[in-house]
Amino acid sequence: MKALLIVTGRGLGGDASIALNTIKYLEKNGVECEIALDESAPGILFKKNGYSWHKISIPQAGGHAATKLSAAKGALKLLSAVFKARNLIKKLDVDFVIGVLGGGAIVGSVGAKLARKPAFSLISTPLDSKVCPKFNLSFLFPEIELYRQNTLPNNMVRSYYPLGENIGGGDSQIALEKLKEFPNFDENKKTILFSSGSSIFKGMIDGVKLATKLSEEYNLVLVGLPLHDEYLDELDMDKIIYAGYIDWISHLFAYTDLVILTDDGVSLQEAIACKLPIITLTKVKWGRYQNMAGIYEGAIIESEIEDVCENIKKAFDQYDLIMENNSKYADECLNAGNILVEKMLKSLK
Repeated sequence: MKALLIVTGRGLGGDASIALNTIKYLEKNGVECEIALDESAPGILFKKNGYSWHKISIPQAGGHAATKLSAAKGALKLLSAVFKARNLIKKLDVDFVIGVLGGGAIVGSVGAKLARKPAFSLISTPLDSKVCPKFNLSFLFPEIELYRQNTLPNNMVRSYYPLGENIGGGDSQIALEKLKEFPNFDENKKTILFSSGSSIFKGMIDGVKLATKLSEEYNLVLVGLPLHDEYLDELDMDKIIYAGYIDWISHLFAYTDLVILTDDGVSLQEAIACKLPIITLTKVKWGRYQNMAGIYEGAIIESEIEDVCENIKKAFDQYDLIMENNSKYADECLNAGNILVEKMLKSLK
């Protein structure tokens, strides 16, 4: 059996991580996987993991940040993209298609319909949640408001994000050795990790800047690539460990005492699975508020950017309680990939 995953984004962030994790679970079940990315995507995550990909057009309408104008512009590019996807699906003669988030989900749904192949959609934005369920079974991730409804529309089921099998099994010693390469790392301090995903948003920069008041007490580790290079110029690198874009996040999770993340995405669920206390900085990405604390009750402390230092203290004061609440969700998050793929394959039968 063979599947084609049509993936939105640049092939290095959360979208790519979700696709890659799904591929691993499909391969465990004997499914051969092909990947399609937008022709402009560098595909760094796939390249690092030994995967090649097909280049097609996958328009983006801004995801959660979409406006009527951006959605309209995306729609104009959609027609050509759908036919490119249909042609690729036919050429590869796959058994089914998986569209991954945003434009990838929509192009996958419609392209598969035109190619007369079954499809599934992994969705987390308002636009793909409106389009994809009209064509095929769609798996709804926690970021979107629909996830909280008692009854979902037809063709929709809830799912946690599929996580990498190495998540939860990181080696803290590996992270320690890597952190020792930074001259301002202190093994005797507790370590706080700051991340807004593969890209560092301005709000995360502002948060870690405020937290430097606590640098005498904690190691402050920042990961990711800045959306704009000048963001890094604002940071006091004597007080912050900037690790850049890393492929040892599972080991860093195993070593870290506290994570400060944005209110969305795969990283948050990875931290849950690793049973880490979490602070989410709200409204960092395009001002949106996802209320992940409402999904993982008691396992997350929400914080405005300006209150980050106060909430770091609160997190350590309530450490045991947060860890206890976290454990309620960890196993289900770790097993989400298996459950997702089992439902897909069962549906095909």
